[in-house]
Amino acid sequence: MASVIRDAEEWSSPPSDYKLVVPNGWFQISLDPDERDRSIIALADRQFDGVDNAPHIKQRFMRDLQKKAKEARKVGGLELYLSTLMVGPLPLASSLLVSIPPNSWPGTPTAHDVASSLRRRGRDTKVVELTAAGEAVREYKVEAPKPDDQLGNTLSTTTVTYHVPIPASDHWLMLVFSTPLEPLAPKMVELFDAVAETLHWD
Repeated sequence: MASVIRDAEEWSSPPSDYKLVVPNGWFQISLDPDERDRSIIALADRQFDGVDNAPHIKQRFMRDLQKKAKEARKVGGLELYLSTLMVGPLPLASSLLVSIPPNSWPGTPTAHDVASSLRRRGRDTKVVELTAAGEAVREYKVEAPKPDDQLGNTLSTTTVTYHVPIPASDHWLMLVFSTPLEPLAPKMVELFDAVAETLHWD
């Protein structure tokens, strides 16, 4: 039987889970220490399939993923996805980290309170309405390139973060989308927003 999607306002106690629909070409990296390395190796093998002359790049790729996965777990990470989508020879590089940061917004503020707080820090934010998950704070940011942290990438990184209050609780779910594809950033942001729109509580 299909589950019934409920509006955020209908919850009298916190939901037990959430659901999010991601593109088929997004690969999930496990944040569980017992499963993490196995999933990283699987992704690296897929990405470097048929490439026999780049073992050092493959090893660096795996080390960087391991570092990102460890950091994600430390900040309350639940799921980490990396895009393996391609358009011709061009990889549509992007990532999504889903997390519940500890004590992210204490005092049960509203989405408007959080948006105002972030704007006072100079952040580009607005309150949006996700169809099934309720009000959320959408934050948009473009950062200068960091070649040492991005396997030599020299383009700006675009990040879209959704801060979503979990119904009937003082916790917030965060969806952090990111892409280093500066020329394609507007289209990638449209994809990120579409994924965020699928969020609902279970």
